[in-house]
Amino acid sequence: MLTEQEVSRSWSRLFKGEKTSETFDKAEALLEELRPESPLRHRLMIELDELRELSTRQ
Repeated sequence: MLTEQEVSRSWSRLFKGEKTSETFDKAEALLEELRPESPLRHRLMIELDELRELSTRQ
């Protein structure tokens, strides 16, 4: 299991490049590394939903 700091760093690096279906799969895997009650997990889940929605509009 990764720490919240490690997940946050990896998340930032992940979304600096092109957003593909692989990017979203990796993001989901990162979220699974966090505890279900983690506030960071909740925030990143919302962000992931928003990023997916934006990528489908383009």
